[in-house]
This record gives sequence, C-alpha cells and structure tokens, in this order.
Amino acid sequence: MANKADMLWEEVLELEESGEREEALDLCRQITRMEPTHAAAWKMTARMTLPAARRGVQDMPTLAQAASAYAALQNVVRLEPGDAESWAIGGNLLVDHLGMLEEALGWWQQRRQIDPNDVTPLIEQIAILVRLGMYSEASELLEIMFESEMEQPDRQQLMNMDRVRQMVDKAAKMEKDEIFRPQNPKHPRWEIIGRMKTRKPLSDTFFLFTFVAPIVFLMGTVAMTLLGGSQFGFILVFVIILGLFMGVSRAAAGLLQRLNRHALDLERAIDVEATSGKVCVPAEIRGSKLYNHTIGKRSTAFQDRHSKIIESDEIIGQKWKPNLPDFSNTENWWAEDEQSED
Repeated sequence: MANKADMLWEEVLELEESGEREEALDLCRQITRMEPTHAAAWKMTARMTLPAARRGVQDMPTLAQAASAYAALQNVVRLEPGDAESWAIGGNLLVDHLGMLEEALGWWQQRRQIDPNDVTPLIEQIAILVRLGMYSEASELLEIMFESEMEQPDRQQLMNMDRVRQMVDKAAKMEKDEIFRPQNPKHPRWEIIGRMKTRKPLSDTFFLFTFVAPIVFLMGTVAMTLLGGSQFGFILVFVIILGLFMGVSRAAAGLLQRLNRHALDLERAIDVEATSGKVCVPAEIRGSKLYNHTIGKRSTAFQDRHSKIIESDEIIGQKWKPNLPDFSNTENWWAEDEQSED
C-alpha cells in the first residue's frame, strides 16, 4: 500500500508541475485514504483545494474550499507540527475566510505549544483579541511577546510586532471610557451606530487630502517663505515638509480612528456574530449603507458563512464571552496525545 501511495505521489508532483490541479487533488485524496499519515499529500490537498494564484494574486476561496482546506491543514500540523507555513495558512483561513476567531485563538495556542518562543502566534492572537475588544488579555500577551527569551524576530516579524503594539495602544485609548460589547443590545454604542448607519467610514485617502494635506501645505508655505531663498533653504524646506507630513499623518491617525469608530464598532459586531454563530446586529442597521459597506469588505467565504448565521436567526446571549484558551499553558499537547496512543 505504501509503495502504491509513493507511486501516486510521484504522479501528483508531475500533475502539479503541469498545472493539472483537479487531477492532482483527486490523487491526493486517494493517497490520504490509503495512507492517512502522508503529511505531504494532506498539504497538497489543501493547496490544490484553494484557488490558484493568478499573476501573483490569490483568488478568494469559496466557503466550501476554505473549510475543506482547513480540514486538510489540521491533519498536516498534527503530523508535521513544525510546518510553520501550514499554521499560517490555517490561521488565515480561520480569521479572514471563516470568521472563526475563537477557533483561531486555539489554533495559534496549539502552535505556541509546539514552539513557545515563536512570536508569530502571539502576534496573531493579539490582533484577534483587539478585534474582540479584549485589551487586558492582549496587553498580557504583548508583555510575553517582548520577553528576552523569545526567539529573535526577523524584519517582517519586528514590523508586525510594532503594528500590533500600536494597535493595542490606539484601540485601548479609543475605548478607554467604554469598551463596546455588541452582545449587549442596550449598549449605548448601538444608538450611535444607528444614527450613523447612512454614513460610510472616511477613507484614509479622503482624510489625507481633506485634513492632513492642507495642514502640511500651509506649514510648508510658511517654511518656504522663511527659508526657501536659496538652494540649501529649498532642500531644508523639502525635509521639513516631509517631516511635517509624516508627523501630522501619525498624529491624525487617532482622530481618523475616532471619526470612524461607528464603523469599527460594527466590524466588531460582525466578528462576534461570525465567531459565536449567533446574531446581535439590530434589524434596522442590517442592510443599511454602513452595514453593506462593512460586510462588503469581507471575503466571499466569510459573507456566505455569515449569511447562514443570519438565516438561523439565533440571538446571542447578553452574557456571551469568547471561549479563550489558557494562554499561560504552552505544554506540548502532541506529546500528551502520543503518550495516550501508546
């Protein structure tokens, strides 16, 4: 049986190279039926299930494709726990395409149990906790992420670490007086969202040209008048304008976030609906200009799964809380599984 699986695997590699994805997927499924411990075949199953990238851009998977690929990746990481790429793909499917944030927190906790010193799972968990408004838990993980015993991050990881740090800081400041809990139908933020339901959020580009650019232009004009009389002065003014642009943009980011808070709150409500499988958005808001804009930014798979949740019309409980993993537990659960199997 193993020899036949190996022969089929050689065919799979040839089919993949020639771009015959459906045929390769069929053979991968045969291999995993014959040899369920064939990690490479499971990973290829996930890859062939998801749409192929065209011109460097990945097409969005359907709900069925995302769910099927995630199921295959669960087998990959069970058999090859060190496969970081499969963990990353699975985490992306859970968050961006399936909207299962609780499941994603557990997924990345399992990865932490494999490599407790890797910062990537912490980055992903912190980002999810911020989306759910769980800032104290995010701050605790943030402290762990910057501990000295963590692995030395690469440049991309450093950028992501700084990004989530700023994300926690900005979001916590925005909601320092009142954290929005969409599962509470009487939360005062719902009234504000209702009043703003006909207004889409301000885009970064619109805010840049209507707020940041005029300020930089006025201050740059003053600098040009005072210093632009020579070549050195012209260069100095250019540097000043560049610094002003960066400084004003950074200072104004918090203002843009506050102006768009009604949209950010609705995004959280949709996340809560997707991860809980129950509804909390009031009927008068669903279908509004703001709602359609917000849900329209999500992937096709997410929208399809979310629409099924809406159709079920099961109301979320006011005391609902996400089921969080034990973030302090980084013991290897695979070792426990192996011992129990023995």
